[in-house]
Amino acid sequence: MKNTKINLQLLAYDPQEQPDSYTGATGLSAEMKTFYDMRLIDEASPMLVHEQFGQKRPIPKGNGKTVSFRRFSPLGKATTALTEGVTPSGSSLSVLNVNATVAQYGDFVVQSDVLELTAVDNTILEATKLLGRQAGLTMDTIVRNALLLGTNKSYASKWAKNSDGDLVETEVTSVADLDKTATLKVDTVHRVVAKLRAQNAPTINGDYVCIIHPYVAYDLMRDPEWVDAHKYAAPENLYTGEIGKMCGVRFVQSTEAKIDKGTSGLPTGLAVFHCLFIGDGAYGVTEVTGGGLQTIVKQKGSAGTADPLDQRSSVGWKGMKTAKILVDNYLVDLMCCSKFSSTATAN
Repeated sequence: MKNTKINLQLLAYDPQEQPDSYTGATGLSAEMKTFYDMRLIDEASPMLVHEQFGQKRPIPKGNGKTVSFRRFSPLGKATTALTEGVTPSGSSLSVLNVNATVAQYGDFVVQSDVLELTAVDNTILEATKLLGRQAGLTMDTIVRNALLLGTNKSYASKWAKNSDGDLVETEVTSVADLDKTATLKVDTVHRVVAKLRAQNAPTINGDYVCIIHPYVAYDLMRDPEWVDAHKYAAPENLYTGEIGKMCGVRFVQSTEAKIDKGTSGLPTGLAVFHCLFIGDGAYGVTEVTGGGLQTIVKQKGSAGTADPLDQRSSVGWKGMKTAKILVDNYLVDLMCCSKFSSTATAN
């Protein structure tokens, strides 16, 4: 692509003084559109914590709103001894298509001509930053909510001292029975790992992954088995949001990890945190590139008679997204409390 000088504050310019990359009052050049789309995705990407472990599929083009994810059924054990010189019958791959329907999301901000003329900062670029972060959080929440529909639930244990002063564990079987002592501990992590392994859930590059809230991370990181991410043998190969590992689980931190509070069936006055333990192939997501996320810039004058004095422009984003659980047994939604459960709010 030729080097084209792109004026980032294009809306503040007189139409006769626009650079070569300008295409008129109603649109952007391909170079500028690509620039803003890339900037939007760059701002959104750090927020996309929940989607990074899913099977990726492009947005369907020309095939309606349905995207198909593929799930391969495991092969049975081959316990029959081979006979010399005889070719066995072999096995066949069984592929199940899991369909999901994509939906469109988006938002925009309006800028006045006065703001564009008087602002010290590049208003388009600043708006793109804010919108990119909003888009990332929106897309991440959509994926998170889809994962919470899984039926493979687990709960942190409660702890109390007995008459001898020893801590005694009490197993919890429902979210309503959680209390402030039911925080995420190393024993609970071991138990969830055992559950995933018993269900033959494959690991992701040798480990399972768990997405947790920073408040839950605070409880867990004080355990002596915890290994901070910067102490890894290869700390450069980190997931977005990764903070450390223990018990064969790499922990990823996100403020968007689900918190429930104040609704029926929850412990009174306490926030409940969802910790998503994930194996490989547990779910599928659509990609943000290739039309999954794009910038929309409307310049002054593009609204015609709806804006007769060219007083308004807008910057926005829109994207297509869906997520779907593919193998329920490869995903465990563990619920627990935290030291911060009394003050934390639902999200």
